[in-house]
Amino acid sequence: MKPVPALDFRRAAWEKISGPWDVLVIGGGITGAGIFKLAVETGLKALLVDCNDFAWGTSSRSGKLVHGGLRYLKQGQINVTRHSVKERERLLREAPGLVEPLEFLLPVYAGQGGLRAMYRIGLAAYDLLAGRKTRRSLSVEDLEALVPAVAGPGLQGGFAYQDASTDDARLVLRLIFEAVDGGGLALNHAPVTDLLFDRAGRVSGAVIRDRLTGDTAEVRAKAVFNATGAWADQLRGRLGRPPLIRPLRGSHLVFPRHRLPLNRAVSFLHPGDRRPLYALPWEGVTVAGTTDLDGGEELHTDPSIWPEEIDYLLSALRKVFPGPDLRKEDITAAFTGVRPVVGSGKKDPSRESRDMLILNEGGLLTVTGGKLTTFRLLAVQALAAAGDMPGLDRAALGNKRIYHGEDFSPPPGGANSWTRLAGRYGRRVSLLLEEAASGEMTDIPGSVYLWAELKHAARHEMAVHLDDLLLRRLRLGLVLPDGGSAHLDRIKAIVCPAMGWDDYRWGEECARYLAVWRKSYYPGGKGEGR
Repeated sequence: MKPVPALDFRRAAWEKISGPWDVLVIGGGITGAGIFKLAVETGLKALLVDCNDFAWGTSSRSGKLVHGGLRYLKQGQINVTRHSVKERERLLREAPGLVEPLEFLLPVYAGQGGLRAMYRIGLAAYDLLAGRKTRRSLSVEDLEALVPAVAGPGLQGGFAYQDASTDDARLVLRLIFEAVDGGGLALNHAPVTDLLFDRAGRVSGAVIRDRLTGDTAEVRAKAVFNATGAWADQLRGRLGRPPLIRPLRGSHLVFPRHRLPLNRAVSFLHPGDRRPLYALPWEGVTVAGTTDLDGGEELHTDPSIWPEEIDYLLSALRKVFPGPDLRKEDITAAFTGVRPVVGSGKKDPSRESRDMLILNEGGLLTVTGGKLTTFRLLAVQALAAAGDMPGLDRAALGNKRIYHGEDFSPPPGGANSWTRLAGRYGRRVSLLLEEAASGEMTDIPGSVYLWAELKHAARHEMAVHLDDLLLRRLRLGLVLPDGGSAHLDRIKAIVCPAMGWDDYRWGEECARYLAVWRKSYYPGGKGEGR
């Protein structure tokens, strides 16, 4: 099925939104996208809606890792690690170019003999759960050769092991677009304004509003999933349920690669509180994080990094990477995600369980917890908990592929770039190549993205605003200085014809995008903060 341009798709969608539907998924992050895709794979009629853009919340502001959670072993969360490692291995097989192997280095310093022993035991267990060995011991010389920036006083060698990284927003978007191509319906910028109930008083649907037009529709479904993550209690509150979620903020810093050059990830302990942190190469830049703090007061807007979080992360980075002498002025972007952790009252936020949770409360199925890595497993369990639906084979759910790739071979000499494009766009990659004009298969300066990707996203990926394009379809707002503002003229020449915008609309969208970027992605702690 050839994708429909965004404006035409939206108009057509509202003509058939009333359904009826087997499945209504509220929330377009990784959890909702996983449920939506798996429902379509099983032959169910499925609708997904989100009040903002797809992947707007936590799922575009994560640590960019598909990982087993090595630190959860130390906390005794064995099931979290077991499930995560197995799902990581599955995603590496199903989504090459989107989920990519990433080697992690664990430096050990003088006086950390106990840490060395803990790493050795933990990594052995990690490999055992994965069913393959990736760990190896490293001398001081090995570490300094692999990552020269990590050299410093007291370094005594360390270890290496393998996890994986991803573009988290594209992980979500590919699920949604493949589900749409398979017959599902998805709408962003379409909030739920009310829940609907059947004669028995159980949730049976929702009232959806189109933010662009103000139109509303009543949508009925056999199963209604609350997959709104950190915002789950807002829907649950309509049923009079007490709060369940403990929103935890995790913030990251972005540096240009030349200021912190890494070709592998480095995991290390903060010198103050000994929390595990990391720095990793990602999309042509270096990302470092993460904090783990209570702070859900920004749930109704784009969250911003706090100045003290910047100081916290920089103090650790300067200790582990003394050579670059990193400063606030080196930070090109920062981003903060809010994790949907089920609260248990633990004093230390980092010790809260990342276990998955599925609740059926009066017909509203709240699906939350877990990690980016375990979204498929959460989707399997969620659909299995949905009750009897004709055509749903619960026994077969766990064996369904979550991603489907393009079937034909890469062009000669372009295997690496082809794998990357195919990973991010799946079967739509052929359309991207077909529509690329002369000069559009070149990089947007300073980034790993092609101008052809921008045109494809504007034409076919249901973007409504410029920030949808530059912060989630492509990640230019994270990887380029000043959010890519130096390229706005060229961006305008591609985006306006594709989106049907005139000069006035373009001016509005630029103002909106730059306001969002300055508040929530601006480097150096100069945003609004607390």
